[in-house]
Amino acid sequence: MPDTPLRDDALDSLTRKRANTDGAALFSVIARMREYRLLRVIVAYETIWDFLDNVSERGAESGALNGRQLHRALLEALNLNAGISKYYRHHPWKDDNGYLWALVEAARSCCASLASYWQVRDLLIQEGRRASVGACNHELDPERRRAELERWAQDEFPLEVMLSGFGGVHASRFELTAAASCSAVIHVLLAIASDAQCDEQWVASVYAAYFPWFSVAVTMLDSYVDQDEDAESGAHSYIAHYPNEEIALQRIYEAIERSTRSVAGLRRGHRHAVIAACMVAMYVSKDSARAPQMRAHTASLVRAGGPLARALVPVLRMWRVVYSQQSA
Repeated sequence: MPDTPLRDDALDSLTRKRANTDGAALFSVIARMREYRLLRVIVAYETIWDFLDNVSERGAESGALNGRQLHRALLEALNLNAGISKYYRHHPWKDDNGYLWALVEAARSCCASLASYWQVRDLLIQEGRRASVGACNHELDPERRRAELERWAQDEFPLEVMLSGFGGVHASRFELTAAASCSAVIHVLLAIASDAQCDEQWVASVYAAYFPWFSVAVTMLDSYVDQDEDAESGAHSYIAHYPNEEIALQRIYEAIERSTRSVAGLRRGHRHAVIAACMVAMYVSKDSARAPQMRAHTASLVRAGGPLARALVPVLRMWRVVYSQQSA
């Protein structure tokens, strides 16, 4: 890559954020049998997601217009009918030697080969469009960022949707922006799209199990383990939106418990249950989650994930050591 900042962001997303890519790859076990094209699209898509997270954060001074233009890649990678945009149009650095375009094309070509892509297409496009919230997450001014997230949520989740709740449980608007900031629901939709027997009922049940509560749990756990780091750097922290620590921990506990129970009831629920347990264990295995002031809270969150999550924590700690996946 000729432009050094883009090259640095790409390498960082492939090394420091390997946990995200490996976690995404785990969704391929939901398929009835091993499917190379499914693994390829999931890994390509997560690589786009993590790369753009770095790129938009580095280019945050260029404003929200730049962030939204970059995040078009997350939508166009899933929409076979869309054109390919000039993603770096408003970005300070523009020459990645075709890297981002290649990832988008790889994802699209694999989507086209999934047996039931058209069954999940509309939801994929909806969630790919919602991924643009990432541009708001990197707004540098805290007050402007909060206002932009609020506006985004009001447009995306009208009052009647908020009042109806999700699974009978109310979610706040910032929890819904947190859910949209997670790629898990896209990965699971891609996974079931690899099955020729995928039908409308299956799609609806899987989507309801993963959005919003599974996605809320992922984003909030990420925020939980990085809260000290985020406070020091001034980065956006979703857990900081809660009124106080007690409410934050209670809501995260409930999100983990609710999503773990919901995914276990799906078709091939034991495979979804493994993913949910791994998700919890992956985050709490980070050294920061074992800081003295956090140990009791971390133990509580692990309990919400169930026995399998508890069993996997030491395994994921070892994984982090082997692949150098602790804090930078």
